[in-house]
Amino acid sequence: MLDGMFSFVLVDTRDKSYIAARDAIGITPLYMGWGLDGSVWFASEMKALSDDCERFISFPPGHLYSSKTGELRRWYNPQWYLEQTPSTPYDPLVLRAAFEKAVIKRLMTDVPFGVLLSGGLDSSLVASVTSRYMAESESASQWGLQLHTFCIGLKSSPDLKAAREVADYLGTAHHEFHFTVQEGIDALEDVIYHIETYDVTTIRASTPMFLMSRKIKSLGVKMVLSGEGADEIFGGYLYFHKAPNKDEFHQESCRKIKALHMYDCLRANKSTSAWGVEPRVPFLDKEFINVAMSIDPEFKMIRPDLGRIEKWVLRNAFDDDKKPYLPKHILYRQKEQFSDGVGYSWIDGLKAHANEQVTDVMLGHASFVYPENTPLTKEAYYYRTIFEKFFPKNAARLTVPGGPSIACSTAKAVEWDETWSKNLDPSGRAAIGVHSDAYDKAAAAAVGNSNGCT
Repeated sequence: MLDGMFSFVLVDTRDKSYIAARDAIGITPLYMGWGLDGSVWFASEMKALSDDCERFISFPPGHLYSSKTGELRRWYNPQWYLEQTPSTPYDPLVLRAAFEKAVIKRLMTDVPFGVLLSGGLDSSLVASVTSRYMAESESASQWGLQLHTFCIGLKSSPDLKAAREVADYLGTAHHEFHFTVQEGIDALEDVIYHIETYDVTTIRASTPMFLMSRKIKSLGVKMVLSGEGADEIFGGYLYFHKAPNKDEFHQESCRKIKALHMYDCLRANKSTSAWGVEPRVPFLDKEFINVAMSIDPEFKMIRPDLGRIEKWVLRNAFDDDKKPYLPKHILYRQKEQFSDGVGYSWIDGLKAHANEQVTDVMLGHASFVYPENTPLTKEAYYYRTIFEKFFPKNAARLTVPGGPSIACSTAKAVEWDETWSKNLDPSGRAAIGVHSDAYDKAAAAAVGNSNGCT
């Protein structure tokens, strides 16, 4: 029955027993460690355990630990966790109502708040539903009727343009922040220290979010709504175009949701919490996930012959001609990963910087220096060196997942297209023939592999 976003340790002072638990999806971070003296430790950040614990792990989402049994057990057991293909017919009104309820639930607050608006479908729907509700909410009477929205990007980035258009359409008080590639590079050490990972795409996306959160906090805003989770639930990543059938589509979606605590949830929480800003994610509401994941995945399949692009079921649910939630071209805008949307030169700049820091000889010896999750690109190697400086223990390395990935896929989905194994890169532009600004084949051949993905 537990709901919401939480990580806690509850102690019974009578017998000094305790239980620890983490929310269903892992929206908030929690780590568990063991000392040489037999002690058990818990912390919301890995850095709090690294000195005193011989071993520590990322506490699994939807689990609880009891000192009486000394065991971890899963308390969250939804039907979708079994990865069995559901058969409930798609009802757009049911899906819309479930999402509106999830957004409204997260507007209970007594502090200034806003919405992170990239101009993509997910954040735009969060902003649209929020702005509709604002006029009647208690928080509106305290903080004003106009919703505040925030976006960051390199100048002339795809996200800045789309976010401005959505903000104008919704009438929000929009805050547009810019950063340069050099500013992002300068922040990398701080970012990796706070987000506690060496995963390539998580770092690429966390850096602008980290810079934006600092500016948001300076405005006095303490809570933000964000759009994480929709791509995992609805198969929004561009590689889902190659899903061979609805069963594999659904299984991949389940795998992505189960891994959110290591990628998007980790990024969203730690990038913002570093500056004291609380993120809330309505797409990861338990009730909404149950509704969305019970839909027959045949309706989620990307079918150009039927006019269905990625996340069609979500787009269609909010396609209301009488009272539009969003302009049509925004509602049907192609998926743009955050690390791409802030400006394509951001990723290109990171790769160029890493090439200056890591030599061919260093990368050639990577398997000896880093035998676990060996970095296969200079960018991945560079991030790993920074991570190891802060977190040198093997236990820390093992909290970060690895494996091949194409445009944010799991390793299993790489098998959907035999050409992908030669073009392993987490950017959405690696989806050649799918993304409108995809890498050309020659550039793609030179990209190489990166660890994991969001």
